[in-house]
Amino acid sequence: MPVLSKGCRQCYKGAKLVLFVTGKCHRRCWYCPISDERKDKDVVFANDRQVFCDEDLLKEAHLMSALGTGVTGGEPFMVSERVAHYCTILKKEFGQEHHIHLYTGIAPGEELLRRYQGLIDEIRLHPPQETWENILESPYIASADTARRLGFECTIEVPSLPGLEKLIPALPHLDHLNINELEWSATNAEAMRDRDLDLEDNYHNAVLGAERWATEILTHEKVHWCSSAFKDSVQLRERLKRIAGNTARPFDEITDDGTIVYGVLEPEGPLPDLEPESYEDKGDHIEMAWWILLDEALNLPGKKYVIERYPNEGMIVELTPL
Repeated sequence: MPVLSKGCRQCYKGAKLVLFVTGKCHRRCWYCPISDERKDKDVVFANDRQVFCDEDLLKEAHLMSALGTGVTGGEPFMVSERVAHYCTILKKEFGQEHHIHLYTGIAPGEELLRRYQGLIDEIRLHPPQETWENILESPYIASADTARRLGFECTIEVPSLPGLEKLIPALPHLDHLNINELEWSATNAEAMRDRDLDLEDNYHNAVLGAERWATEILTHEKVHWCSSAFKDSVQLRERLKRIAGNTARPFDEITDDGTIVYGVLEPEGPLPDLEPESYEDKGDHIEMAWWILLDEALNLPGKKYVIERYPNEGMIVELTPL
């Protein structure tokens, strides 16, 4: 079993805030899965919340009781002052123990790295596939050596592509090497088809054969495989549970998937006596414990249904009429 970085361990708990600092990037990786909403756009998101001010970022971090933050993009170092600012306020708000890792496609040198000492704990380098053949001669190894000398934890993180075994010589220079299962998205679908790639199944975004490319390198203890299914299920589910635990009302039921379930009544007459904490008046409808709505259905004239949705007024997953 690989020894996971602190950032990855927090991710497994759903405790890592994802801070997307810009969609701008100097590279054009054919496999990039970033959505049209973000790609090549200078926008900021904390998880799925668009950030317009510092308070937006801090509110999202508090909602999920974040233990750490992963800074990503685009290329974060294209907005280096923004990165420094956000890392500073996160460390100030949550303390130095708030673990921050940053994902970059460049090979930062000593001058740039020194600017982030005390702000970033782990540097995750993304060397392009064309550098893997001669990875030891690439600037990424020099950057990794410098980062570790300056006290950063250093990881190479790449998608699962053919030729991963060529990164094995880099392992002595790293603390970890993470491989993300190659994922199909709306923005890279055409490039996937051009390379005769296909989806593994109809339920996940994983690309057929992507895990096979990692077979040889996965025998090394520093190497960690992050599957598409894990990101879609465990990582998201655990994060939703943390948010739900902080935001659910007394009558909301929190499911094992981290969603919340409640009943909705659009009344046609006066309400019977209900416990104050068992419902919320929304003006044109009442939200209440779904089991009370079900038990009292005959005494509550009007349109009735049960909603399952993401916490904190997130996306509706299912609506069931009663």
